[in-house]
Amino acid sequence: MSVYVFGHRNPDSDSIVGAISISYLKNQVENEEYIPARQGDISAETEFILDKFDGKLPMLKTSVAGEKVFIVDSTDKIHFQDDIDEATILGIADHHKLGDLTTDTPLEAWIRPIGCSNTVVYEMYKSYGVEIPKNIAGMMMMAILSDTVIFKSPTCTKVDTKAVKELAEIAGVEDYKKLAMEMFIVKSAVDGASARDLNTRDYKEFNMNGTKVGVGQLEMVDITVLEPREEELLEDMRKMKEENGLHTVLILLTDIMKEGSKLLVVSDDESKIEAAFNTKLQDHKVWLDKVLSRKKQVIPFVQPQF
Repeated sequence: MSVYVFGHRNPDSDSIVGAISISYLKNQVENEEYIPARQGDISAETEFILDKFDGKLPMLKTSVAGEKVFIVDSTDKIHFQDDIDEATILGIADHHKLGDLTTDTPLEAWIRPIGCSNTVVYEMYKSYGVEIPKNIAGMMMMAILSDTVIFKSPTCTKVDTKAVKELAEIAGVEDYKKLAMEMFIVKSAVDGASARDLNTRDYKEFNMNGTKVGVGQLEMVDITVLEPREEELLEDMRKMKEENGLHTVLILLTDIMKEGSKLLVVSDDESKIEAAFNTKLQDHKVWLDKVLSRKKQVIPFVQPQF
């Protein structure tokens, strides 16, 4: 019986590359076939990575009842298929807080407080003693550079930077920072994109003590290009809030050069968000200096308000 490997809804590069890198690893050491999968469409950034390193797009898998699965880049039930409880979870590789998924059987778990799930996967390769193919090393390297915002994110650790350097050597990439900037320029493209596309490019919903909160993030080289569209983004956030029964929707417009984020807020109670960041919103917006990470600088401050 095959095992499907996949990350969260609205997959980012870490979850897509993680599905590919874990599947290859497990296929070298297990008797069962591991198949990379995804829960949705990929981003332009992920497409750039796959094209650059000859990566194959994982299959779409929206139902997993009765299947064996290995999950990557989250342990929150809300981030997975509606029937995830009916699947057998064989393993987890993640770098976030521990979520609410539970299992009926023992499982393999690799969870580390570092910058990227693919750094965790790199440690798995070393533990198993499996050689990483050149193209997979390149994809893993790019996923880490994406998640750590080229080492600028506070989530980045020495383990991540060391992994990138070693993976770059395997992949034959001399100037990985230059390649990462090319990737972020692709990621920053907004021409022709709808407000919903922008709001959900990297979007997750969280169950905060019984209250649903949506948090999206757009990482860009220059967020000023979005200033004329901020009201359009806010209006779409109001629609997302209504459609999904959310208490709050937050969108981070992250400027990787200025090293900070403009936070857009739609909420039943904006005072909770103001309290979370000890600030005052003006027209449902505020600049948060040095805030680059959703999981380390946003979620841990917002969740206690609920």
